[in-house]
Amino acid sequence: MQQPIFITGIGTGIGKTVVAAIITEAIGGDYWKPVQAGIEGGTDREWVSSRITKGTNIIYPEAYLLQMAASPHIAAREENIRITCAGIVKLMPHTQRPLVIEGAGGLLVPLNETEFMADLIHHMNARVILVSRNYLGSINHSLLAASYCKSNNIDVMGWVFNDQYMQYEEEIVAWSGFPIIGSIPFNADCNAWFIREQAANLRPALMQLI
Repeated sequence: MQQPIFITGIGTGIGKTVVAAIITEAIGGDYWKPVQAGIEGGTDREWVSSRITKGTNIIYPEAYLLQMAASPHIAAREENIRITCAGIVKLMPHTQRPLVIEGAGGLLVPLNETEFMADLIHHMNARVILVSRNYLGSINHSLLAASYCKSNNIDVMGWVFNDQYMQYEEEIVAWSGFPIIGSIPFNADCNAWFIREQAANLRPALMQLI
């Protein structure tokens, strides 16, 4: 099994699911979101499945599917469930294709009282793609995420930026020391065509990294 690719980012609502779909499409990988907190309006797994090209790739079911749209440790507590990194790893799919794993929120989203999303990355021995969305304040949030990765020996493949508030990408790349994989323009309708188009754009850079 290849080293999995973990999609995380600088916060919540910054486009991880869109990027995960694009990465999965680009490399012909399998997709897995182990923890989904909040199911109203559909899950991220369903969103990705409806937009990537149907082939031999597999969209795996969640390890934890929680009703409440909240931090995973709170949503799990409401259902008398305790999420652990070890429990997730036991359910981790084994595949010969690249496995694209989408995290919940950012690096320091808690899974329980002592374990965070960053701990799960270590348990999975995953490489990370950091997602940053351009907005006022995203430089600070991006560099904090990058600093945490460096301080905690998290293997970062590079950045994927999305939205186009201002041109922050070059500064974030230079200050963080992590390379850019690609930049995704804002699109209010991220349909299957858009996912395929952006996957084609990112594929050359990704293939050099995996």
